[in-house]
Amino acid sequence: MTYDLFIGDRSFSSWSLRGWLMFEQFGLPVKTHLLDLYGDNFARDLAALSPARLVPAMRTPDGDIIGETLAMAEMLAERHPDANMWPNTPSARTMARWMAAEMHAGFVDLRSACPMQLLHQYQEFAVTPAVQRDLDRIALLFKEAQARRVEEGPWLFGRYSIADAFYAPVAARIAGYGLTVDGPVKAYVDTTLNDPAFRRWRALGLTRSYDPVPYALDLPTARWPGPSPLPAKAVEVGTPINQFCPFSGKPVAHLAEVAGQTLGFCNPTCRDKTVNDAEAWPAVMALLQP
Repeated sequence: MTYDLFIGDRSFSSWSLRGWLMFEQFGLPVKTHLLDLYGDNFARDLAALSPARLVPAMRTPDGDIIGETLAMAEMLAERHPDANMWPNTPSARTMARWMAAEMHAGFVDLRSACPMQLLHQYQEFAVTPAVQRDLDRIALLFKEAQARRVEEGPWLFGRYSIADAFYAPVAARIAGYGLTVDGPVKAYVDTTLNDPAFRRWRALGLTRSYDPVPYALDLPTARWPGPSPLPAKAVEVGTPINQFCPFSGKPVAHLAEVAGQTLGFCNPTCRDKTVNDAEAWPAVMALLQP
């Protein structure tokens, strides 16, 4: 019973991120298909998913097409009650749905001024009064979420929920533009940037390069503010410590040096996503353990 999820470019498609996280964080079976959001064939490829007109879009195991992440969220929660995708208590669950809906339709100024990009952090970004109002609203909602939660944990309602999938792009925008936040919002941004699932999404997105870069601003940049990756680079020669790719199980054909050890991979994407952030991939870290 595997779903098909159709997404846009990982480094820039915030809606695709929240759709993917709903599968990744709750262990739901899915096959992901990347559509080139900025390519000439995007409309043609999306036409096969009619009436969906945006990414992400999902095909259920029954063959139904579903668009819009709110609809996807409710359908997945309904079909997988054991996954506990919403908070358990009524008050927290109500607030989580409210926050997801407001994210889906609101924060227009923040989203317009700060399109999600996971490449680097812009410096000297000028926060307008409208963007600041959105940030203040987010802080208010986070405070209310804290007041209603009864479960322990670092996420909006303690345990990870659908609401967190919706607010991961908010955290990415705050990080990517160096926006000033404090208290629960700052802690939440740090939690998101350190989350292994988010790190896997970003590491895989960085395997693609862009010229020109979408949404680029004429501002200085600094390194991405998340965890510093292990030292790693692609190499042409060496003797890998593994015979088979840690992701596919296929024979190795491409090499990378990670934390002083040579690892083998079946293709350049497996190699490069590891180079981008080896600690995001449990199968890679298992190879590096003594």
